[in-house]
Amino acid sequence: MNLTVGALWRYPVKTLGGESLDVAEVTADGIVGDRVVQVRGPEGVRTSRRHHNLLGLHAVLGPDGEPIVDGEPWTSPNVLERVRAAAGIDATLVRSEGFERFDMLPLLVATDGAIAEFGRDFRRLRPNIVINGVEGMGEIEWPGSRLHIGEVVIDLESLRTRCPMTTVDPDTLVVDREVLLDIGRRFKGKLALNASVIQPGVIRVGDAARLITAQLPADGTATT
Repeated sequence: MNLTVGALWRYPVKTLGGESLDVAEVTADGIVGDRVVQVRGPEGVRTSRRHHNLLGLHAVLGPDGEPIVDGEPWTSPNVLERVRAAAGIDATLVRSEGFERFDMLPLLVATDGAIAEFGRDFRRLRPNIVINGVEGMGEIEWPGSRLHIGEVVIDLESLRTRCPMTTVDPDTLVVDREVLLDIGRRFKGKLALNASVIQPGVIRVGDAARLITAQLPADGTATT
């Protein structure tokens, strides 16, 4: 396979719309600046699984490392007002850079083949990294393998069980519950891969990638 990095995405405020990147610094905690602010209520983290209008707000990371929501600092009263309109009057925004800010693992890796099979906007899947050059649903064989992108090494641990966020159109915010039912029927409820970082570094769109499979042949050498 001739694999390349097709897209990079970061979500500075968890569950809000994110930003497309040309280059990303990757550490043990994933892409720098990813999900460093959360929407919370008294019960804990609130997400677009239940409050889908949060996806109508979009965050980018400012030059000072602080998220900016639709052109305003995430700490501004106007941003909080808009978040509360989407997620409830008792919602707050909290900065949290611990590992617990991720639902599963620090990275979500999607492949162009699976996205084509999915047949919908890949933003519904909220990947951090999209890998191009994959035939069909080849990603289902990837758990347990490692992805090498330049100096960066990523451990592909498991397929991601999808949630109701996939049912929300990222532009119109229209909810189509058939999307999640379709993922269940055709993909056993799973698309894209939960991943962790073995070796940090910098990734750029267009970088070559190598897949080192989990299985070893009789001579003991890894296959790619």
